Amino acid sequence: MDSTANPAASQTANALARLQKMLIGALFAGVLLVPKILNLRRDERSWTAFRVLLGIAGAGFVILPLAFWNSWLAAIAGLAMFLTAALLPPALTIVTADDKARELGALVVVNGGKTRMANGVSVPVRLLVGTENIWALDAHLHTRLIIPVAEVSSVYSEETENNWVVRLRRPNSVEEFAYRGVFAEHFAKVTENTIRGVMRPSLPVHPKARAASA
Repeated sequence: MDSTANPAASQTANALARLQKMLIGALFAGVLLVPKILNLRRDERSWTAFRVLLGIAGAGFVILPLAFWNSWLAAIAGLAMFLTAALLPPALTIVTADDKARELGALVVVNGGKTRMANGVSVPVRLLVGTENIWALDAHLHTRLIIPVAEVSSVYSEETENNWVVRLRRPNSVEEFAYRGVFAEHFAKVTENTIRGVMRPSLPVHPKARAASA
């Protein structure tokens, strides 16, 4: 009697050990996949396919263990996967600054600090810097200012009493972007260098042409 019970108990213990390793491996893989899953959620088709596959896998874990292994733990895990697939939220439709940059054809997105609008209100903005235009977008990614790069004659950053300011000069106005905090200088320098990188250098005047004009 004991010789019959011991192999059965040993098989059960081995099956539980294997199942435990499987669950631990699945949990570890799930932790690694979380960032990818969050990115996947932004693609509606891929997110729907993921939910369908998760539901099918969960249903398989519920049916197959009961049919072959008689394992309730796997069935419970499968049920949890199936319910997770059913209860997952829909795909994200939020537009990010990177999405807006791709839409507008901008090359770089930088922190624009705060800039003063025509109504006198200072608004925090992000600057989307392209080869043709510089867009200043507010927190809702609404365009508050468009600056043609061809109009920019100079850009420089300097420290004031309480903050750092980037001044962007064009024919009839000077746009200012103010930064506060520990990283104010860093943000200001990044903005200055980024804008300088897309500015077209002025063409040098040839000495013969200068003499001819004289």
